[in-house]
Parts: sequence; C-alpha cells; structure tokens
Amino acid sequence: MSGAYGRVLVVDDNKVIRQLIRVNLELEGFEVVTAADGVECLDLVHRIRPDVVTLDVVMPRLGGLETATGLRSDPRTRHLPIAVISACTPYEVDAGVSAGVDAFLAKPFEPSELVRMVHRLATGEERPSVDGRSGAGCAGTTTG
Repeated sequence: MSGAYGRVLVVDDNKVIRQLIRVNLELEGFEVVTAADGVECLDLVHRIRPDVVTLDVVMPRLGGLETATGLRSDPRTRHLPIAVISACTPYEVDAGVSAGVDAFLAKPFEPSELVRMVHRLATGEERPSVDGRSGAGCAGTTTG
C-alpha cells in the first residue's frame, strides 16, 4: 500500500474534478494517480497497482461502467475496489452494481464523504451501502 492510506487511481474526463478529488484525497494521506478515461485507466492500472479506483460514468473512448466491467473480467484486478463518482442516476447505480462497482458517490459531493468512502474501500472495511445491499446505493447528494 502506497501513501499513508493507499494509492487511488482517479478516472474522470473533467480535469477540474480530477484535481478536486486528488487534492482532497492527498490531504488525507492517499497517493493519487489520475487518468482521463477508461482506456487510460486500463493502461495504467497494472503498472501503478492502486488500492482503489474511482470512475466517472460518462467519459470519451471508454466510460466508467465499461471500465468497471473490464477491471472485473481481469483476474489481476477482479477484487480491486471500485467506486463510481457521478450523477448516480438509478440506471447508473443498477448498471454499476451489475458491473461489479463497490460504492457510489453522487456529484456534487462533500469532500468528507469522498474521503470516508475511499478510506473504507482502501482498508477493506464494510462497503458503503444505502439500501442494504453490499455496494449498492449512492452516498452523498442525489443531484448532479
């Protein structure tokens, strides 16, 4: 595990959002590596070996749900904790659960919720849940 709490691969096509997530996690002791889309994520993941991956859903080239499916289908990343940080529509949550996503955080989010969620995933503590199913539901606000 790198950094005080681990290494996080933050994947979002919006540079401002990537930087916002990076700063909040680095302030709490995480090492953060960023990628602009799912293709870049799948290229980086084996080299940097993150403890957690955060994914936006809508990105160019390869979206977050397709990226999550790719991570789950690879034996080397099958058990890697994945969080979706997006609008968290009911479709995104349902499709994310089907793709093997462990946690969801709605944009806009509170930095403290982001840190709490990533910390739980990095340490293997119980996965965040809203509706009682492991990994299901969406933390934070429901607007986005």
